[in-house]
Formats: sequence, C-alpha cells, structure tokens
Amino acid sequence: MKYIITTIKLVSVGLFLTTSVFAQVRDSTQRKDAKVPDWAALRYYQEANGQAQLNSPKENRVVFMGNSITEGWSRVDPEFFNQHKNYINRGISGQTTPQMLIRFRQDVINLKPKIVVILGGTNDIAGNTGPATTDEIFGNLVSMMELAKANRIKVIISSVLPVYDYPWKKGAEPVTRIAELNERLKLYAKQEHIVYLDYYSAMKDDRKGLKENLSADGVHPNIAGYKIMEPLLEKAIKSTP
Repeated sequence: MKYIITTIKLVSVGLFLTTSVFAQVRDSTQRKDAKVPDWAALRYYQEANGQAQLNSPKENRVVFMGNSITEGWSRVDPEFFNQHKNYINRGISGQTTPQMLIRFRQDVINLKPKIVVILGGTNDIAGNTGPATTDEIFGNLVSMMELAKANRIKVIISSVLPVYDYPWKKGAEPVTRIAELNERLKLYAKQEHIVYLDYYSAMKDDRKGLKENLSADGVHPNIAGYKIMEPLLEKAIKSTP
C-alpha cells in the first residue's frame, strides 16, 4: 500500500513538473514571438503580391526591388507607374541589401516578372542595419542577380545614386564607397552580360553628391530627379536582351 502511494506521489510530481516545464516553454515562446520583428518586412507586400498576381499584366511584367528611392517613386510621380501597368514597385523605405535578399523570392521571383530592376546599397553604406563592407553589399546584390537569372528573369542592376552625406548619419563619408560599389557593379554587369543602369553619372554634382536641384535632402530624388531617372530606366528596359 505504501509503495502504491509513493508511486502515485512520484507520478503526480512528475506530471506537475512536466506541466510546469511545458507552460514555461509555451510562455517563453509566446514572449519571443511577441518581440520578434518582421526584420525583412516579409509581410509588407503580402496582400499586394496576391493582388498583383490577379490584376497586373503577366506579359512583360517588370518588378522594382529597392529601398525608399524605389518606394518613393510611386508616391512622388504616381503618373509614371499609372502609365505602365506592368510595373510593380517593391521598394521598402530604409532597407539594406540583406533585407532585400531575404524577401527576393516572395517579392520578385514569385511574381514571375520578365525583368527585375534592382536598386540598393546606399542604406548599407549608411549603416541602417549595422556596419557593412563593400564586399558584403556587392555580394548581396550579386546573390539577387543570380537568383533572378536562375529563375529566367532578366536583370537590370542600377547604380547607387550619388550621396555626399546622409542627413541621418553624418560623417559616413559615402562618396568613395558609392563610387567603388558602382564600379564593381558595372564591371560585373559587363562580365555577366547584364544591363547596368547608370543613374549615378547623370545625377552627380562636382562633389560627387546628388545635384541640389534633384533632391531636398541630398539622398532621395524629387520629381526633377525621377524625371532624370525615368528615360534612363526605359532605355535600359528596351535594351534588355
């Protein structure tokens, strides 16, 4: 009888401890889930991607992958995108190339475009998600290009726009790094027979920053800036083999 009671007590203690452990694990998981942000903004275009599959013309679809310079394009000059129903803007403000790379499948590949226009790297140089070497930035952009090519998507790789200084990161000294990254992208594009879209040369001033009349903050184009970019973009699209 004493043995049975002892066994029951042990089983009860075991069940209590097991329940407590599971409860702690569950609570810990719930707390972690509540704190984990959507770092790459995978949900940002989730609904829009479904709509794009239904409403955007499937023929000659062009997806724009980028940061605030890309996202802001639709806001600053909406008429440009209204005139091109096959253009799909997938820019997200503040993003760096590792974030763009993570969401590249759902925001580009799954939309099955004919062409992807990639513009990124300036926020990496500004350190938006921490320090990044030019090699790392270049590698992320190359990875996106390789993913596109593997899925039979034509690539247009854009130069990083000129910046003399970042308003939110004074002293980052981007001039040299932007020029270096652009040279590497240009060379890679030539070697891989990819179209290189050179916004940089058309928009830089004597200091190798963005021309004053093309931007209010020295980083993001205004309507005049986008009007410089648009014919260059359309020429690049037409020249894509």
